[in-house]
Amino acid sequence: MKKQANVESSPQPLRERILHAAMETFMEHGYVEASTLKIATRAQVSKRELYALFGNKQAMLSACIADRAGRMQFPGLLPPPSSREELASMLSRLGATALREVSHPAVMAVFRLAIVEAQRAPEVAVALEAARQSIRTVVHDLLAEAQSAGLIGAGDPGEMGSHYLSLLWGDLMVSILLRIREAPGATEIDRRVGKAVEDFLCLYPEPKSPARRVVPGDRNKPRR
Repeated sequence: MKKQANVESSPQPLRERILHAAMETFMEHGYVEASTLKIATRAQVSKRELYALFGNKQAMLSACIADRAGRMQFPGLLPPPSSREELASMLSRLGATALREVSHPAVMAVFRLAIVEAQRAPEVAVALEAARQSIRTVVHDLLAEAQSAGLIGAGDPGEMGSHYLSLLWGDLMVSILLRIREAPGATEIDRRVGKAVEDFLCLYPEPKSPARRVVPGDRNKPRR
C-alpha cells in the first residue's frame, strides 16, 4: 500500500502555516519582540525554511497584511459606468466589500498592531497603508471614469473618493478599534452602503446641460 503524500510538505500549506504563526506571534508579543525564532517555533518549521520563504520579519508582516488585503476581491479594472444607476450599483458593491473585509477581526487586529508599533516600527504602518491604498485606488478610478462619462461634475476624483469612504465609515472604524462595538453584520452593511451612496450622489449631482442661448427676437419664434 502506497503512503499518502504529506500535504504539509507542499509549499502553499507551509507558507500559510508560517503566516498564521507570524500573525499570532505579532499580536501576542508586538512586532519588535516577535522574533523569527518564536515564529518558527510556533509554525513548527526551521528558521532556514522561514527565511527561504520570506527573507526577514518585515517581509513576513507585509505578507500577512497583503494576504488579508488580497481577500478583499476588489476588481482591478471596472468597466466604465454608463448611467447614474450603474454608478450607484458599483459604488454599493465596492462599499459593501470594504465594510465587510476591513472590519474583519483579523484586519482590525493588524490596525491595532500598527497603532501600537507605529513609533518603534513604522514599517508596520507603511505596509498597512499600502494595503489600504488599494481601496482608494479602485474608488478613484471608478469616479474618474464616471466623470469622463459625464455622470458627475468636475472635481478631483481622489477627493470625491475620500468623501464617499468618509460617508461609508463615519466613526465605525474607531468604535471597532476601541472594541466599543463589533463588526457590522449584513443588515447594517446594506443600510450604511445605501445611505452613503445616496448622500454621495446628492453631493455630486449629474452636470446640467448648458442653457440654450436666447437670441434677441427669438422669444416669439414658434418652436418646432
